[in-house]
Amino acid sequence: MSRKKIFLVFVAISTVSLLLHHGGHLSWTMGAFHIGCPALRSHPAPGLKPKHTNVVFLKTHKTASTTMQNLLFRFAERNNLTAALPVQTCGHQFCYPRSFTSHFVHPHTVPPNIITSHMRFNKAELQRLMPNDTIYITILREPGSMFESLFSYYNQYCQSFKRVPNGSLEAFLEEPWKYYQPDEKDSMYARNTLTFDLGGDKDRPAKDEAYARGFVAEVDRVFSLVMIAEYFDESLVLLRHLLSWDLDDILYVKLNMRTPSSKRSLTPGLSSKIRAWNSLDARLYDHFNASLWRQLSVLGLACVAREVLLLRRAQESLMRSCFGGRMPLLRSAAQIKNKDLRPWQPSGKVDIVGYDLPVNLSHGFSSQAQELCLKLIMPEVQYTQVLLRSQSLRYRRSYQLRPQQQTHPIQQPIRTVLLRHPQVQRSQSPPAAAGPASGTRSTSTSKPAAGTQGRTTKIGPRSAQTQALQTEK
Repeated sequence: MSRKKIFLVFVAISTVSLLLHHGGHLSWTMGAFHIGCPALRSHPAPGLKPKHTNVVFLKTHKTASTTMQNLLFRFAERNNLTAALPVQTCGHQFCYPRSFTSHFVHPHTVPPNIITSHMRFNKAELQRLMPNDTIYITILREPGSMFESLFSYYNQYCQSFKRVPNGSLEAFLEEPWKYYQPDEKDSMYARNTLTFDLGGDKDRPAKDEAYARGFVAEVDRVFSLVMIAEYFDESLVLLRHLLSWDLDDILYVKLNMRTPSSKRSLTPGLSSKIRAWNSLDARLYDHFNASLWRQLSVLGLACVAREVLLLRRAQESLMRSCFGGRMPLLRSAAQIKNKDLRPWQPSGKVDIVGYDLPVNLSHGFSSQAQELCLKLIMPEVQYTQVLLRSQSLRYRRSYQLRPQQQTHPIQQPIRTVLLRHPQVQRSQSPPAAAGPASGTRSTSTSKPAAGTQGRTTKIGPRSAQTQALQTEK
């Protein structure tokens, strides 16, 4: 190759690197540069599929799933959907660790479009509860970092962890069967937690190769998307395409995080022991991490990089709008003045941090904008309570209409001050539902799929939510 050709190749590579690195400041070039990438257009638009709104998100433990749950709660409210919530005797989870049943669902939150609170997966029961065109999604995390988080978070609750001298992770992994008892309370946090959440046998011997292969294959059949926590933004890009959502629909703020002092780094030796002890979880992660990247490659890695840049730029703009032009600072629960924003603390040894809104947020902001910022950073327990109250109010109002109209309850919009958008009706035949991860099949009768909604949100470097906030300052 001549020197001139080498120089031109070098210039081209440098230009691509510059555009990708500074994509947030060179928005006018990004659209033109990524020729052949799917266009980021808003709904409704000719030829675009309507948004898919019937979703089961299996909320696994210590996998960034709380952040994902918040995203789905906000999507449900913004689109006047119903999110299934637990009965009050179950708390904010569906009576976990018991296997999910529809009896755990609060009657004021059915029939649902979305379900996203913690449960032990039971596909047959979910099939009876959810519309036939429901899409199933979950999220996994690298076994080493996940187990370290579980050990830290549940150290005062899980007996298998509590009986370890000095709370030593090394001591537990050196002789796990000395401390672990499979049938005692909360043992699911101490071994193959992902497998247990997915409805599998956490204590199946590692040498049972047939079970491991069959379980992974069944999860692959049931779930249309298995997100990976280490590649959260890339996973959201796949989710957006799978559900035909807009960029605005996947904006988020990280929630339920530990302080750096509550975390510990793992040596390669510890990581290997964790993977051996959690061999089924390790197998799941390895399979679906590879699967994620195959799906990203089909979409086009350059196109994915483009969407990730746009997502991060839109998130930063939204957060600056909510936090007075600055990026938010993480605060301990004791530092957060608004009790609705204080995250639950598992023990005195672990500090879960959150956010507090500026005291002057109301200056120049409408109630809609304030509510958007509040919900964006609201912890799981409080948001579940708020959402249950609003959906119960809607249920009672629709129930009052029954004697007058002698018909089924009318689905009234949730009274909320989140930003709203017009709706688009869905009209398509639901596909056949997949079987449960446990391998059993549902024989429930088919039922009509609920409608889906669209929004007239312009997608681009500045999100519609951010623009609404900024115009009210």
